[in-house]
Amino acid sequence: MKQRKNAMATWLRAIGASVLVLGATCAAYAQNAIESVTSSVQGGTELVRIDLTQPLAAVPNGFAIQSPARIALDFPGVSNGIGRNTVDINQGNLRSVNVVQAGDRTRLVLNLRDATTYKAELQGKSVLVSLGQVAGVAQVQTTTSQFAENRNRDSLPLRDIDFRLGSDKTGRVIVDLANNQVGVDIRPQGKNLIVEFTKTTLPEGLRRRLDVADFGTPVQTITTQQQGDRVRMVIEPKGEWEHSAYQSDNQFVVEVRPRKVDPTKLTQGVGYSGEKLSLNFQNIEIRSLLQVIADFTNFNIVTSDSVSGALTLRLKDVPWDQALDIIMQAKNLGMRKNGSVLWIAPKDEIDAKEKREFEAQAAIANLEPLRTQSFQLNYTKAAVIAQGLTGQGLAGGGGGGGSGSNNTRILSPRGSVIAETRTNQLFVSDIPSRLADVAELIQKLDVPVRQVLIEARIVEASDTFGKSLGVRLGGGIVNNNNSIGVQPTISNGSATFTASNSNFVSLPAISPSGTGNTPGTFAISLFNSSFSRLLNLEISALEADGKGKVVSSPRVVTADQTKALIEQGTELPYQVATSSGATSIAFRKANLKLEVTPQITPEGNIILTLDVNKDTVGQQTLAGFAINTKHVQTEVLVENGGTVVIGGIFELTEQNDESRIPVLGEVPYVGALFRTRNRTFNKTEMLVFITPKMITDRNAAR
Repeated sequence: MKQRKNAMATWLRAIGASVLVLGATCAAYAQNAIESVTSSVQGGTELVRIDLTQPLAAVPNGFAIQSPARIALDFPGVSNGIGRNTVDINQGNLRSVNVVQAGDRTRLVLNLRDATTYKAELQGKSVLVSLGQVAGVAQVQTTTSQFAENRNRDSLPLRDIDFRLGSDKTGRVIVDLANNQVGVDIRPQGKNLIVEFTKTTLPEGLRRRLDVADFGTPVQTITTQQQGDRVRMVIEPKGEWEHSAYQSDNQFVVEVRPRKVDPTKLTQGVGYSGEKLSLNFQNIEIRSLLQVIADFTNFNIVTSDSVSGALTLRLKDVPWDQALDIIMQAKNLGMRKNGSVLWIAPKDEIDAKEKREFEAQAAIANLEPLRTQSFQLNYTKAAVIAQGLTGQGLAGGGGGGGSGSNNTRILSPRGSVIAETRTNQLFVSDIPSRLADVAELIQKLDVPVRQVLIEARIVEASDTFGKSLGVRLGGGIVNNNNSIGVQPTISNGSATFTASNSNFVSLPAISPSGTGNTPGTFAISLFNSSFSRLLNLEISALEADGKGKVVSSPRVVTADQTKALIEQGTELPYQVATSSGATSIAFRKANLKLEVTPQITPEGNIILTLDVNKDTVGQQTLAGFAINTKHVQTEVLVENGGTVVIGGIFELTEQNDESRIPVLGEVPYVGALFRTRNRTFNKTEMLVFITPKMITDRNAAR
């Protein structure tokens, strides 16, 4: 019995010794921890003091990152005893300190404002980190923050400030500089964008506040004012936005565009834009690695129980969102973001969960009770909206799919719509979620449409000139009250001789084509009674000059993207044969017609699809009257209130005619008595002018 007690005591002492050794070992690890991190300035040098529970055997290894500015120190065998992962300093160049523990190692990251050098040394149980000077770095950043350096000696005025609408709802602020040597500084400040032009003056006409909210871009107002020797421009956007700036010669342009927010993306912007970090782990658990990233980014991460496995990686100066993307791709993981909470699970698990949710929503939609809601329409016909809701197209667009087509139908399969034309109301019966979609759609469609006044001017100008010169020469012997003579006449361009008791040369002036005027004459008669001889000389001449102008000005008002037609003219009858052999009367129009379809662009210009006719009644033929046609069909882009010439026709006719007696008409000087000359010069020109004017309505759809 005594021996048994001695053996038991020996066994208990051995167990106690083992427990003490194990406890001492655990205590040694538990006591080696970071207790606090403080910052101070001594002799112009910024010092970071890291207090530990036990002194270290060697200075911890570390490295520095230039962008973003950070210093990282690794403490092996040291735990985080501070009780939190972030220590806010906000003193000097040091913003904050991150303390991240992974396994038996702790990494301490100093977040700096500007990159600098450092020096670490041991002092008892503490580690002192001395930060280098950053004055030179700060000077470089101040210089590179300017868009353009000023190179002018004197202050020069700005020429103009304008705002225009770009593509994808981009607002473009255009500034005309005095020259390309003006200094420009652009920077975000709070919710605004500040642009300063150094050594620049602002004329009185440009000292104003532009309200550009109606353009539908992120830019709301642009305020420009003089401050000392520089001009300060404040651009006030709204919502999520991003900007870019460029300069072309004397023109400086700032573009502000809406930022497309993707709720599933960790950081907004092009590519990866998270703060950079460095990771170097050997066979680390995925769950521990995700915890390290969560501590670094201050995101809340919920990890599924099915996430497991280990990973070895070495990443240096990599954006944290890219690092997380690489980790999830390596382990076939997926992510869903809800605010600041990330749920990470295998992709198959996420897909299965979303499929179950969609199936549950579809089942609820089939069982959910229907509601009926009425909508009063003010500017759009109820029947047109009803066709769109049932998949038959909107506003006469002839939407594909036809009635009841599920791929274009706005309503659910159980939904229905009734259009009441007398009061222009819609009565829609559907589930509440679809009713909300219908209300949003009607709010966008039931808006007043802007009107456009289109005025056309068709100008037809004519200039005619005619000149004709001829003579009549006659003579004879009077015998017993009778005269005998010879008279050459012109018939169809050839001369013939006939006997007559009158003139023997007759080449009078004729009326030029198109004038209808009678030539003037001058006659001389010589009579000798003793010899009974008679001599007659008659000179006829005509010179006609005519100018004419016809202006046709049709005008019509129509809605945006709606065809309009206006015409005026005459319908001419003509006979046509029927199948039975009889004849019937048909009519053909000789009209002045303007057919146009306007389209207002986002910039305020107007696209016109034009068809202009100018028909007149022509000469009469055996089949009826001919029609003189002038027609132009085109599509043009015109600024609001501007005038454009869309077409023109120019016609010139010049004709010289001469009729003469053979041989005699070719004799110099005297031959003028035996020939006649006619000259005709006709010029016609037609131009078509178009002037569209938008009838402004601030409540109209933009």
